[in-house]
Amino acid sequence: MAVVEIPGSKSVTARALFLAAAAEGTTTLVRPLASDDTEGFVEGLRRLGYGVETGPGAWRIEGRPAGPGVTDADVYCRDGATTARFLPALVAAAAQGTYRFDASPQMRRRPLAPLTRALRDLGVDLRHEVAEGHHPLTVTAGGVAGGDVTLDAGQSSQYLTALLLLGPLTRDGLRITVTDLVSAPYVEITLAMMRAFGADVRRDGEVFTVAPGGYTATTYAIEPDASTASYFFAAAAVTGREVTVEGLGKGALQGDLAFVDVLERMGARVTVTADSTTVADPGAAGLRGLTVNMRDISDTMPTLAAIAPYATGPVRIEDVHNTRVKECDRLEACAENLRRLGVTVETGPDWIEIHPGSPTPAEIATHGDHRMAMSFAVTGLRVPGGVTFDDPGCVRKTFPGFHGAFGEAFPG
Repeated sequence: MAVVEIPGSKSVTARALFLAAAAEGTTTLVRPLASDDTEGFVEGLRRLGYGVETGPGAWRIEGRPAGPGVTDADVYCRDGATTARFLPALVAAAAQGTYRFDASPQMRRRPLAPLTRALRDLGVDLRHEVAEGHHPLTVTAGGVAGGDVTLDAGQSSQYLTALLLLGPLTRDGLRITVTDLVSAPYVEITLAMMRAFGADVRRDGEVFTVAPGGYTATTYAIEPDASTASYFFAAAAVTGREVTVEGLGKGALQGDLAFVDVLERMGARVTVTADSTTVADPGAAGLRGLTVNMRDISDTMPTLAAIAPYATGPVRIEDVHNTRVKECDRLEACAENLRRLGVTVETGPDWIEIHPGSPTPAEIATHGDHRMAMSFAVTGLRVPGGVTFDDPGCVRKTFPGFHGAFGEAFPG
């Protein structure tokens, strides 16, 4: 059995950085993720005048409840969606200041309109410079009173998270009515973390109520990234090996740990304890095909698509339309790469169906998307001669050391 050490959660680290920056006092983050995305978030905070000390194993953030330490800043968000969506919400609550945000060409293509529309409905002075609903944008801050707002989070739950995080910084609090929501477990992460930093936030169906009052600094431990763990769990399920990830168990915040439930439905042997998860292959019977709705765990859709050819029957993944507006169109990227490997695939507006096959060597087109590289590394474990990648380094977004760690866990 291999015990694999997974780096900290990107989603949890990004939320923790926002909460720490907005809190009264000094917060210590334990085992945060150090990757391009989170380093970009830290760089953004520093440009906004927040004090952030990063060291091995722990980061310290000096909170500024009144807002940024500067009244003018230009922030480059790199490829980071959390940086690009959360920081404009953070500065909106400032008493005064003008803050410009831009991002990479990849991030510029990704939609932002539902969030910026909601911020404008709350009175935020926000201007898109090139294309409406996309970066670059400028926020002229003057504080946010709060009140009622309606949000469509059908493309990304990050829109709702950004508003929720803003809520305690408003004068009167927020009441957010959501008309559509994908990746709902990510919102549960947000709610739990806000409460850990002292916020009063409640959910009643599709209505979220956030009281004013700000945040209080704390020491916060970042759990391992469940999306990243999915590649190691999937690899165990198709290679006859057994993998354990410690720090992800029954009490885990991240909904993407439910990926192991999908593997279990396919026949893999799964054991979840209070503080660890173990996956082993299904034995001689092999993985079964299935039809599965992955709306709530869509970041792991590419992982399942990558091992689907090794199932004994077709694998159909449904209700994942939002994966078309991630770092790339992940539905079509998965289909493209599976076809390169000689696998039969069909796609629709929000689904993909993969037939059993015997993948052959090919170069994987990553489209600059870390999840394409990490997912198809799993496929390559059973491809004679393996697979290659047009951009293996794109994994730096969330796991710079992925290829080394994966090769160590699954040698030869």
